[in-house]
Amino acid sequence: MNPSVDAFLEKTDKWKAELTSLRNIMLDCQLIETLKWGQPCYMFNKTNVVILANFKESCAVSFLKGALLSDTENLLVKPGENSQSGRFIRFKSVDEIIEKEAIIKAYVFEAIEVEKAGLKIAPRDPEAEPLISELIQRFEENPTLKKAFEALTPGRQRAYNLFFTAAKQSETRFSRIDSYTDRIYNKKGMNDCVCGLSKRMPNCDGSHKQLAK
Repeated sequence: MNPSVDAFLEKTDKWKAELTSLRNIMLDCQLIETLKWGQPCYMFNKTNVVILANFKESCAVSFLKGALLSDTENLLVKPGENSQSGRFIRFKSVDEIIEKEAIIKAYVFEAIEVEKAGLKIAPRDPEAEPLISELIQRFEENPTLKKAFEALTPGRQRAYNLFFTAAKQSETRFSRIDSYTDRIYNKKGMNDCVCGLSKRMPNCDGSHKQLAK
């Protein structure tokens, strides 16, 4: 039992009993306990396997490679529409956790076997998410932009494409593309630091706000 998780639970007002119950299950599965990203995390062979999370309406067991689990009970939920790897199971009471304890352990043990086997999430096929027509049009008008975009990592390309696609109006999509063109030229992702002040490079940590003072 990790003292950092003890402290986390002491400060937790909501779902404390439920998280404590889930914690005991994780420890019973012989996982190593630590605190990462501000949440209880459980590891096997120094690899993160499970994270416990507390939300407003529920708490959850989050499997970092949940997409590789068989999910025989149809319990796993995607954290978001575009989540590729992680999956979680929500809980709202200790009774529910006790009732599903054997199932939770079965999922945890399968997750451990995934790590033992060295299984990995297959890279997302970029062709499965075609670029929006507005971005293709800008590429035709400006081959330099196309070359700069293709030089970005697949993750950065996908993030931009999703952001541009999210705009409902074509005019807005063009506007977004034009607004981020210089950032793409500079090989920066959407959330990368461009001011040079971030202490979490390459990610932006909000330090640019100092420039406005």
